[in-house]
Amino acid sequence: MKVWFITGASRGMGAEFAKAALDAGDSVVATSRSAESIPRALGVSEQLLPFTLDVTRLADAEKAIDAAVRRFGRIDVLVNNAGYGLCGALEECSAEETLAQYQTNVFGLINVTRAALPVLRAQRTGHIVNISSVGGFRADAGISAYCGTKFAVEGLSEALAKELAPLGIRVTIVEPGYFRTDLLAPDALQYAAKEISDYTETAGAVRESVPAMHGKQPGDPRKLALALLSIVNSSDPPLRFLAGSDAVSMFEHKLEEARIDLDQWRDLSISLAYDN
Repeated sequence: MKVWFITGASRGMGAEFAKAALDAGDSVVATSRSAESIPRALGVSEQLLPFTLDVTRLADAEKAIDAAVRRFGRIDVLVNNAGYGLCGALEECSAEETLAQYQTNVFGLINVTRAALPVLRAQRTGHIVNISSVGGFRADAGISAYCGTKFAVEGLSEALAKELAPLGIRVTIVEPGYFRTDLLAPDALQYAAKEISDYTETAGAVRESVPAMHGKQPGDPRKLALALLSIVNSSDPPLRFLAGSDAVSMFEHKLEEARIDLDQWRDLSISLAYDN
């Protein structure tokens, strides 16, 4: 039996991850900005500990981790899932809007991970699962700040995996495509308050198209939750897991784009050493 610690577990992917873990007989510490929302999403169980957590506050993260260890004695799987999207061109997003995006999606992940690491290091085992996005390896117009946060998650996770491997702790980056969750719901996705007409064909088009996608995304979050169970129970889990056929297609397209640039500019790239 594993003990899971999941952020953003009151809805969407986080709730599905928690349900799958509970159904598998595991224990779950499910966190949200309001612990009262957890039983409504997941019910009540001796194997479930709801806990209020604002990931942007390190002290909150430390309290939640302490509560998890007091209740269940350990943490086997940390799932950094909490986050949201900000829609708008970079110039349209204010400094305050951009900072808030990074505070949750990047520094929130750092806070929770930093709080959990002493426990995982003492155990010499554990698995950190960081929920990224297709936007973490292939950016699109109109979601500049969001993609920036997910690129940051990818870099942090790669380095973290190398730091923790000798200690018996695994790291997996999950990169979902479009899954039918609340991420694009009107009360979840945020939009830059400022709109600039010069971006009508790029960021403006995203503002128009995104609401229509809500509820029509191809990915099934329940299947992703079951896939995550397989990953954390594997003896050889991946560093990266592309979730969804759309994610696979986008990743392959990004590799092709990178190869074109590499081949076109290879000679100039390798010509930059000192002449001996």
